[in-house]
Amino acid sequence: MSSADRPATRLATRLAFLVAGFGIACWAPLVPFAKTRLGVDDGVLGLLLLSLGIGSVVAMLLTGIVSARYGSRPIIIAGGFGLALVLPLLAVASSPATLALALFAFGAALGSIDVAMNIHAVEVERAAKRPLMSGFHALFSIGGFAGAALMTALLSLQFGTLACTLICSVLMLMAMTVTSPRLLRSVQVQEGPLFVLPHGSVLLLALLGAITFLVEGAMLDWGALLVIGAGLVTEAQGGAGYIVFSIAMTVGRLGGDAVVARIGDRATLLWGSLIAIAGFVMLLTAPVAALAIGGFLLIGLGASNLVPVLFRRAARQTVMPAGLAVAAVTTAGYAGVLIGPAGVGFIAQIGGLPAAFGLLAALMGLVTLSAPIVTTSARQGTAS
Repeated sequence: MSSADRPATRLATRLAFLVAGFGIACWAPLVPFAKTRLGVDDGVLGLLLLSLGIGSVVAMLLTGIVSARYGSRPIIIAGGFGLALVLPLLAVASSPATLALALFAFGAALGSIDVAMNIHAVEVERAAKRPLMSGFHALFSIGGFAGAALMTALLSLQFGTLACTLICSVLMLMAMTVTSPRLLRSVQVQEGPLFVLPHGSVLLLALLGAITFLVEGAMLDWGALLVIGAGLVTEAQGGAGYIVFSIAMTVGRLGGDAVVARIGDRATLLWGSLIAIAGFVMLLTAPVAALAIGGFLLIGLGASNLVPVLFRRAARQTVMPAGLAVAAVTTAGYAGVLIGPAGVGFIAQIGGLPAAFGLLAALMGLVTLSAPIVTTSARQGTAS
């Protein structure tokens, strides 16, 4: 195998994360336009959006299997180009059925590149012999900012939705054209079964991944309502907390590799989760808006490097093939994003939104308690 420790390979990995974040963020501003174009109600729109999630989960499960035989490179290429090519279809789909199919394809492209780029990132980090995962994930966040900002700006300038998507697609195609030849051509092909049920330490890693992704999803969907309901901010200012949370996540990941290199995976999981828990406490007890915003800041900083560490530990365990383990953690995390916010709403209906956020803090405590278990050694998963 040619060395994976090359600037070109690291660039390709970063661009893959950037394209994935950019692509999904381009779709979000188009949702109201799709609803108006099709003339559907909220219930039908919710079912249509579910098509994207189903496509992503199906692709994630298949990607782990396919990458075990053929490596991550062809899947990254297919997923990245697929995002670019399907995006304009989301702007022209003229019926609920065609939009559902387009969203399923878009979700499949997103799910496949999401898993494959993490598998590729693991190989690149292993060759570099130093932490790189946090920096890679920071590019996903930056791509999300860039995609949402560019699409919103273009729509504000009265460009048509098709023209907006074509412009964004061209940018993604350019990035993937640079990425493709720089991805690892030789891969460690997995011998043995193509499918292994997650077990042992991988199940724990998947659970922790679901928790951390759930926290991110809950902050997006429910964070504003929490501070508005507490009377700390007006409706117009409700989004300020999530903005601070997102910035803190991105900044934390940009500096995360240096932090992990200094203190290690175990301390990163331990202190990161404790900082996030402290943020929840501050958010839930804040008497004024400034302290609540500080809670968002701490949650973002604390959670920022948990997911990169979990992916690294999934690649290092030995109970199942690394690619399948990474796929399992990714799929569980995505399930946390899809299902978790609805669960938060259910808990909030019973005991109030503060109680739901208190449960999130308790779940984050599982990350704290599990840190010594999932980071004991690369051999810790042999006993399931």
